[in-house]
Amino acid sequence: MQWYKLTIKETLNSVGTTEYGLSDEEAESRLTKFGPNQIEEEERTPAWLLLLEQFKSFLIILLIIAAGISIVIGEHIEAIAIMVIVILAGVLGFIQGYRAEKALEALKKMAALGATVVRDGKEKEIPAEDLVPGDIISLRVGDKIPADGRLLEAINMKTDEAPLTGESQTVDKTTQVLPGHEVPVGDRKNMVFMGTNVTYGRGKAVIVATGMETEFGKIARMLQEVKEPKTPLQISIDRAAKWIGTLAIIVSAVIGLVGIFRGYSFLEMFIWVVALVVAIVPEALPAVMTITLALGVRRMVKRNVLIRKLQAVETLGSTSIICSDKTGTLTEDQMTVRKIWVNKRFIEVDGVGYKPTGNFFIEGKLLDSQDIYLKKLLTIGALCNDSQLHNTPEGWTIRGDPTEGALLVAAAKAGINLEEIVSHNPRKEEIPFSSERKRMTTIHSTHNGIVANSKGALEVILDTCSYIYQDGAEREITHQDKENVLRCAHQMATGALRVLGMSYRVLNGHSLKEVESDMVFVGMVGMIDPPRKEAKEAIEVCKGAGIKPIMITGDHKLTAEAIAKELGILKSGLILTGTELGALTDGEFERIVEKVEVYARVSPNHKLRVIDAFTKKARVVAMTGDGVNDAPALKKAAIGIAMGITGTDVSKEASDMILTDDNFVSIIRAVEEGRTIFANIRKFLTYLLTCNMGAVLAYVVAMLGGLPLPLTALQILFINLIMDGPLAITLGLELPEPGIMKQPPRNPKANILNRHSLFYIFGVGFWICAVVLGVFIWAMGEGKEYAMTMFFVTLIMLRTFNAFNCRSATSSLFKLGLLTNRWLIPAFLLTMFVMFSILYVPFLQKIFEVVPLNLKDWSMAFLASVTVLIVVEITKFLQVTHAATGGTTKG
Repeated sequence: MQWYKLTIKETLNSVGTTEYGLSDEEAESRLTKFGPNQIEEEERTPAWLLLLEQFKSFLIILLIIAAGISIVIGEHIEAIAIMVIVILAGVLGFIQGYRAEKALEALKKMAALGATVVRDGKEKEIPAEDLVPGDIISLRVGDKIPADGRLLEAINMKTDEAPLTGESQTVDKTTQVLPGHEVPVGDRKNMVFMGTNVTYGRGKAVIVATGMETEFGKIARMLQEVKEPKTPLQISIDRAAKWIGTLAIIVSAVIGLVGIFRGYSFLEMFIWVVALVVAIVPEALPAVMTITLALGVRRMVKRNVLIRKLQAVETLGSTSIICSDKTGTLTEDQMTVRKIWVNKRFIEVDGVGYKPTGNFFIEGKLLDSQDIYLKKLLTIGALCNDSQLHNTPEGWTIRGDPTEGALLVAAAKAGINLEEIVSHNPRKEEIPFSSERKRMTTIHSTHNGIVANSKGALEVILDTCSYIYQDGAEREITHQDKENVLRCAHQMATGALRVLGMSYRVLNGHSLKEVESDMVFVGMVGMIDPPRKEAKEAIEVCKGAGIKPIMITGDHKLTAEAIAKELGILKSGLILTGTELGALTDGEFERIVEKVEVYARVSPNHKLRVIDAFTKKARVVAMTGDGVNDAPALKKAAIGIAMGITGTDVSKEASDMILTDDNFVSIIRAVEEGRTIFANIRKFLTYLLTCNMGAVLAYVVAMLGGLPLPLTALQILFINLIMDGPLAITLGLELPEPGIMKQPPRNPKANILNRHSLFYIFGVGFWICAVVLGVFIWAMGEGKEYAMTMFFVTLIMLRTFNAFNCRSATSSLFKLGLLTNRWLIPAFLLTMFVMFSILYVPFLQKIFEVVPLNLKDWSMAFLASVTVLIVVEITKFLQVTHAATGGTTKG
């Protein structure tokens, strides 16, 4: 029901109650009918099932099968190594998933614990979960509202609805019926909502919705219905894993059949084929991917980003759209006076937030803060004020209404001592603000006598004024004066400034009822929640990286437009309100979604529609937010980014990552980290498949050419174990390459192995095959065991040099520097040490069927294997030269 359209009497009749409340018996009956006033949780996946789900991928299943076969044929070491990697990847995934689903628990924590309810005409305290539709509740300053209600009384009442709408300004409440067909939640001023707070005044409300039927409950239901999509990295890895696994089985089976036809026994070829399958399948891929992501997470913590899900960093690296909330994310979340009109002049005010430092300017020239007109206006704002300005260890803060706080800060900037002015002008009486009066008046004892000061909505203040203070004197205000004031106010309002008028009157024994007439108009102030300076810079970097920033806010269209223009978000695109969006069909909206740069006055459902429309266009969407209303969109987006300082628990639990400094700049740092991580995983996979390609081709050519098998099954397994380990992992630790933030986002539909990677895999793979086979054939004259040893050593060294190649697709090793990846050299030395141990420790020689090599043999192996480094360096040089002369390279 649209309760805000009903009168108080109609509302009471609709819910079957009276102003005296329900009886205890009726309340108990309704509690049975409607259920407790609490947020329901969806059924959780059992921990054991969540753990099993980590082992459902094609690659993991293939590895488990390979490990089982290895145990059957006696290759226990390889089987143990595979299972350790599988279990490690599974447990890490389980831990991440187990911690991820806590959004609804956070919603429950935000619900009020108790409520003051009227039952049988008497007030009593009851648990909030026992509230039912039809209950009458009393609300006072500081109360957390326990359920959704239609206001019956609202005496100077204001509420903080930021937890629900995300907007920082308090909302003036009324009991009047609201006109309009569809009034957004943020504008339903005769309603109160579960989870919000009373900040001023008092009131009474009749409960119209409890539990899952409240606005909070609707958000909870949306959270339950939203399914998190797979990340681009997960999709790419799954696709590559299936391709590699299938190819490994086919190639190994063909080689096995050829071997059997050539005279090898079935059992011998079966063991060899199993070893080959295990060697081809990159079983270290899950571990390297997890380690790479985990190390990226550690780096991000130092850059004020807390990652809740490992894949989130990579996903942000491929993001092409960032949908950002306005308040507290792109703005300071601190109301600030930006412009003042007094004595026929506009005065600009600088400084941001609640820190009382700043200057005043007229047409760009510094104004003396002792200007009598300016000080008179700001003194009125400071005296007609119930807020306080405090300097805390965390910075300057306001206790009270943010609008009043902004007036105190402006006064302090002008050098007005707030404590002194209050003590020298003690308040005698006041007429408090109300939503009906739209103004506040305080009466003070001053050295000029008893003075009344008023502030409020400009039109209301002007209606009370018979005089105007200009050019050092009070004179009668004319119609033309008022027209001029309203014209200047409109000019301020078009800049998204909230305008307040100021007036005073020296009293001469007048009664309290008469003080708000025949007042003297002084001027007006315009204030706004200003944009973050660093956010503007970050948006420029976003655009340079091919990412489109979009503002999505619950604020008014005019305010959103001004902030978006100042930040550089709104250039030539469209602004769409929630009402306008709601009038569009899905097809109509999808046709224009790419042109919209700002969404104003939107609800949670609208945010989900925006994400859905972009998702259908294969755009990777990131959503930032801090309020409860942001939670469904944070969960639905490819990556949800919550604010760590101002964000609610609900938004944090629904997100993939949290900005611990609430700084938009941190998102850009995360983008760089995400792009680097994906590039590093691609480097690892390219390295591994290149080496596997070269080795498998060599095995196939040797088999088809009538040569002996160049390696034993154990040698294949050893090379697989040592080369897929330390060296491969170090490629996941590469630093960002120059210019990575000037590249467009990666196409989420593109394979992790792009055209350049595939060319490299086949090209360098053929080179490795040719070199290692050439060495093998050359060494056959010295005997089979010696030839197999040379093949074994040369292949390891070729793969080692190739690791240095794979550090960058385009940059020379010498440009990168040998020591920029501090783990690569230790990994190289570890590989060499293990290889030397096998060759020169007698019992290992026997196990691996190798012979020790002399200096000549090592020289031959080194010269042959270093060619892979030389060839790739020449290729990179030619690519760079081609690009510099007008060609292009794709990397």
